[in-house]
Amino acid sequence: MPINTHDLQRMFSLIADEIAKKRDWLCELDGVIGDGDHGLAMEGGWHAAATALALLDGDHTPPTAAFNAAAKAFLNAIGASSGPLYATAFMRAGAAVKGKEELSDDDFLAAFCALSQGIQDRGKAEIGEKTMVDAWKPAAEAALQARANGEALASCLDAAVRAARDGCEATKGMVATKGRSSRLGDRSLGHVDPGAASAVIVIEAISSFAGS
Repeated sequence: MPINTHDLQRMFSLIADEIAKKRDWLCELDGVIGDGDHGLAMEGGWHAAATALALLDGDHTPPTAAFNAAAKAFLNAIGASSGPLYATAFMRAGAAVKGKEELSDDDFLAAFCALSQGIQDRGKAEIGEKTMVDAWKPAAEAALQARANGEALASCLDAAVRAARDGCEATKGMVATKGRSSRLGDRSLGHVDPGAASAVIVIEAISSFAGS
């Protein structure tokens, strides 16, 4: 079934709900190696994005405009740290599906991978630097590989979830070299990166949406 803006409204709402459920846990993770506010930031950003999409006319708003609305709302709500990362991600996703009124499975995967690339480009981060890229990039790569193997969209995103979880877990063994936690040096070892943890929640929700 093609994915339209009504579907994206439902997906963003689902992500916002899942992030809200894990807000306190994300703050706890961030309290160890950051400022302790990551859960609040993510909750605020995704709630704002979901609210902005809910106000759109789903029948007459193309997916690109929906992603752009999400970008503006997220950035307005969370101007620092993760705000520009996700705003860039949404704008890249919108650009990847420009001109489409509905998204095919391949279109949706293109948008998903554009989210990942946008985060990486804006943050100028690579795998191994203990950031959300450690979850997002493997997830996008796994989804594309599954698609190349002929898997359906839901299976591709299942693969993305597994890769994201593994990537997040791997951040325990990394020393942070980007962001606020880089100030801790070796003291960041042994702790999951909160940005990678929230990325897993987002990717899990996207996978759940695709499988519903």
